[in-house]
Amino acid sequence: EVQLVESGGGLVQAGGSLRLSCVSSGFNIADGAIGWLRQAPGKGREVVSFISGRDGVTYYADSVKGRFAISRDGATNTLYLRMNSLEPEDTALYSCAASIRSYYPSQTYEYNYWGQGTQVTVSS
Repeated sequence: EVQLVESGGGLVQAGGSLRLSCVSSGFNIADGAIGWLRQAPGKGREVVSFISGRDGVTYYADSVKGRFAISRDGATNTLYLRMNSLEPEDTALYSCAASIRSYYPSQTYEYNYWGQGTQVTVSS
């Protein structure tokens, strides 16, 4: 059974930083990819970033490039998302998600497993 447990969300002022963490179990990244998705109020879910299990390639949505950084500690099966220069538009529920459908899952439907999510709220 795949389990993904996120932590690290909170309330931060615009321009601030947060680091999200996701501890995974039951998932072998070599089978696909793991990343972060978010859903803002009244909007659809979007892929923010992922790491490919095939070659370690990372992906970032255009809206977060240069501000967010994804990383992974294989020894502890922990995925991180460092978020800098946060903007009110980054306010959303951030979920850790894993895919065994694709090594480069840039679309939300390509993900098989989801965590409960952690809320990030950026005040202006």
